[in-house]
Amino acid sequence: MTSHVVVGYTATKTGRDAVAFAARLARATGAVLDVSIVLPSADRSVITPPADGYSRVLLDQAQKWIAAAIDRIPDDVVAHAHVRAAESFAEGLVEIADGLDAAYIVVGAADGASRGHHSLGSTTTELLHSSDVPVVLVPRGARKVAPETGITRVTVAIGTRPGADALIGAAADLAEAAGVAVRLLSLLPVDLPATADTAAIRIAGSTEADQVLAAARAELPAGMAASVVVAAGDSIEDAVAHLDWQGGEVVLVGSSRLAQPRRLFLGSTAAKMLKEITVPVIVVPRTARSAGAATPEETQR
Repeated sequence: MTSHVVVGYTATKTGRDAVAFAARLARATGAVLDVSIVLPSADRSVITPPADGYSRVLLDQAQKWIAAAIDRIPDDVVAHAHVRAAESFAEGLVEIADGLDAAYIVVGAADGASRGHHSLGSTTTELLHSSDVPVVLVPRGARKVAPETGITRVTVAIGTRPGADALIGAAADLAEAAGVAVRLLSLLPVDLPATADTAAIRIAGSTEADQVLAAARAELPAGMAASVVVAAGDSIEDAVAHLDWQGGEVVLVGSSRLAQPRRLFLGSTAAKMLKEITVPVIVVPRTARSAGAATPEETQR
């Protein structure tokens, strides 16, 4: 069955970032790329003129924007255009993704993000609270990465909460489709309360991390190339900042345990990681959908 990658597009630099990475993801996984623009519905805003003429002009402009976006996509990526009216940008993307049984929804950073960094705006935050599809967060400047870079490595952040096997399975599926290796990452030694920052606890955390990573590696398909790394640093942000990131890398993190079933919620650990990660991050729901390519559960808070 053909997989789909839905990307939310706006005629901005961050919108082009999102499309550029989504094209690399679609090419690497053999998926169809669905470039989507969401327009305001007629009753969404009291300041939006309700006249049919205005709606036609807006639709015509959206079609021009989306055509220009698709023109920049490599010829070997199958791309479809979608223009939909909805109460919000996030709602429209979720509706499109649900209709296509999409594997991912891809969005760019909010305005104001510096190059190579993530920034969550109100639209992305709403999407993370409403989507039952894995959401890909793309950092500013991703359009500068050469299309032929593709996906070069899949890093999955492993925690200790139930559901790690599902998250590992999702990472393995992506790595297998892209033909790349998996890197298993643990932040256990630095993911500690400030009041528990002692050498003894950190040593114990390192030991537990080794055990968790060994168990995670055993869950990967036989023969799949994999490496393990235990992050070290004075804080989560410090530890993540000292990790190496490839230009074509993606990171998978699990949704918070606070999320409702089949919904996303960015937990505290993932939020701290996001401040330092310079590559796209895929946030996955804590419970599986009834169908779809990526169905991991939470492994992080």
